[in-house]
Amino acid sequence: MTDITEQPLNPEQEQQPASGEKLQKVLARMGLGSRREIEGWIGAGRVSVNGEVAQLGCRVDSLDQIVVDGRPLKRDLNTEVIRRVLIYNKPEGEVSTRDDPEGRPTVFDQLPRLKQGRWINIGRLDINTTGLLLFTTDGELANRLMHPSWQMDREYAVRVMGEVDEEMLERLKEGVMLEDGPARFTDIVSSGGEGINRWFHVCLLEGRNREVRRLWESQGVRVNRLKRVRFGPVFLGPELPVGRWREMTQNELDILSTEVGLKPIRLPEATVAEKEKQKRQARKPSMHQARVVRQNKQGTRPRGNDRTRK
Repeated sequence: MTDITEQPLNPEQEQQPASGEKLQKVLARMGLGSRREIEGWIGAGRVSVNGEVAQLGCRVDSLDQIVVDGRPLKRDLNTEVIRRVLIYNKPEGEVSTRDDPEGRPTVFDQLPRLKQGRWINIGRLDINTTGLLLFTTDGELANRLMHPSWQMDREYAVRVMGEVDEEMLERLKEGVMLEDGPARFTDIVSSGGEGINRWFHVCLLEGRNREVRRLWESQGVRVNRLKRVRFGPVFLGPELPVGRWREMTQNELDILSTEVGLKPIRLPEATVAEKEKQKRQARKPSMHQARVVRQNKQGTRPRGNDRTRK
């Protein structure tokens, strides 16, 4: 009788690599959200697979039944990923959330409606920050643009109030310790201003909450104007008014996709009716413009301007 310890291992008993794809990657590719956002859903118990609450690290294949917030998902394996990107010029006073419990206007209010999927915001801007925001229907693109490993730098135009010297600028480039860890600007360029109000263009590689403001505040100066003007290879051009959006062209989209290692995808062909609808939406006054007009009729300044003059 052969000792069982001397028997050769059965190759089928050896550990096999996990099959399927990570759940958050599948849902991101469907355009439901970014991977980071979906990981939050999984952690909160909002996603189930085959009748059981999903766990982080769960993998799924084409036969698994996925339910999000009690709603079963229809998965058509033959449907190609739709990759669209919007460039939005955010006004002051809008919040970067889909639904606001306080009823404030959100950055999603003006965006065109989608037949399938939804718009995913690539990063956020706080309520008092204006400028460039990107939205996409492709969760994988959103994830790569926001992930630190792809080194997407953000550029801001910032006006600070207070005395600024060269030693301070060097400290901000070398790095300072904030409450959530070390942070720094990768570049700082003076861009005008007089007295205690001066403009700078700053770049950083992260998107932590209020990071630009907190970096300057760590040096005893205050930010009274902040506008994002670039995200990676995407610039906010003068042709896009505050409160308006435009869709990226095929060439712009291909450049952005290649920048994060994704294969370019052709934009879906829009029908004549869809093109006309987009033109009407583009001509429609934004909520920002409507507020300014209403405040002018009432003989008051926009609240954003009042705040910056205090």
